[in-house]
Amino acid sequence: MIGDILNLLSNTFFSMTPLLLAATGEIIAEKSGVVNIGLEGIFLLSAFTSATTTWITGDPLLGMTIGLIIGLASGLLHGVISVYLRGDQIIAGVGFNSFAYGFSVLMMIYLWGSYSNSPTVPKLGNIILRFGGEANLTIPPTMILSLIIAIAAWWFLEKTPWGLKLKACGEDPRAAESMGVNVFRTRLYATIIGAGLAGIGGAFMSVGWLGSFSRTISAGRGFIALADVAFANWNPLLAILGAFIFGFADGSSTYLPIMLQKMTGHQFTAESYLFLTIPYLTTLVVVVLIMKRVKMPRALGKPYIKE
Repeated sequence: MIGDILNLLSNTFFSMTPLLLAATGEIIAEKSGVVNIGLEGIFLLSAFTSATTTWITGDPLLGMTIGLIIGLASGLLHGVISVYLRGDQIIAGVGFNSFAYGFSVLMMIYLWGSYSNSPTVPKLGNIILRFGGEANLTIPPTMILSLIIAIAAWWFLEKTPWGLKLKACGEDPRAAESMGVNVFRTRLYATIIGAGLAGIGGAFMSVGWLGSFSRTISAGRGFIALADVAFANWNPLLAILGAFIFGFADGSSTYLPIMLQKMTGHQFTAESYLFLTIPYLTTLVVVVLIMKRVKMPRALGKPYIKE
């Protein structure tokens, strides 16, 4: 029983890591006034390039680095379109999601002749705490990094003058401009940082968690991360709790059938697909419950036009 609980907790740690990274990054971007719903696309593109780099070099750490760079480049593109070109931020995000999916599938066919997944690649090591027998708790180092980043993001936003200036850009950019803040540059930097964190999350999925890339690797986690932003009410510390809840639901969807099979002896086949709906149903329930208390930045999604 203890082993089952520890295994479920380990699954939760892996599942929550990309969610927390992406949610923290999105909070930073949205606090500045830019919404990026292209997290799903960033997950896909960074996961693909990380897996490809690791497949070529055999170095998962290099793969993670490339995933970060892809995330930063994606943020730069989205920032230029949203901030300087005043493009529609929602349409830009949807377009990037579509591009990332099509590009990753096309390149899988070109590189490996597969429509579904890449070859297995080396993975990053994990921290394993042994409690005797088969009762082990596996902790990915990237999860610890995500916690540190979330706490640092909260401190930056709430305790520093730079965080105050960034939040001013998302609440009243004209007032921020009158205080000498460069709204365009601040929003661009925030968007790049936010996408970079999502890039780390995508890279983690392929070379820190699953050890391969598949076209369904993101599985809607980009949109779940957006739900975590709303759940946290744009607070990185609450995003940790939200990521744990969503991560627990995701981990349960794959581990519950295994536990029930061990307990009942029944072989779950078609029923297992019902369990896979758990994280999405959890997201819907949470969003419905928290929508009345959500208070988003007033200038979120609104291009700033300097007079």
